[in-house]
Amino acid sequence: MSLSWMRAATAGLIAGVVATIAQIVLWWAFTDDLPNILYRDARLTAAVLMGPEVLPPPSTFDLKIMIVATVIHVGLSVAYSLILVLAIHRLSTILALFSGLVFGLILYVINMYGITALFPWFAAVRDWITIAAHAVFGVSVAAAYKFMPINQSA
Repeated sequence: MSLSWMRAATAGLIAGVVATIAQIVLWWAFTDDLPNILYRDARLTAAVLMGPEVLPPPSTFDLKIMIVATVIHVGLSVAYSLILVLAIHRLSTILALFSGLVFGLILYVINMYGITALFPWFAAVRDWITIAAHAVFGVSVAAAYKFMPINQSA
């Protein structure tokens, strides 16, 4: 199967949404801190571009911070999906899904341990829910890409 960058980017968008929903569901099921934990994570992400002055506290809703965090999240989701799809586009579906799982776990290590050298505040989100969300992201990229219909007219 030939590589489709548009399908890869779309898979990243889908996976970013699926992983975020999975993370929110896990927070809801296993913590009592919604929506504050979501607002905290949005501030941690937005601080990459806006600087550490937007870091919590408070962990409150701020539209500008949510927009910046969403733009960063979408951009990273697409960028990461392009990398993963480059590696899996010729693999069988089962191997692609397994590779997506491994990719998500590697991505967790890179994001939560490597990136903290530049943005140390991400150490606050090193937990099993974040690991699970990264695993869901990788599997979702692979699944979305492999199961997305191929546009024959393009």
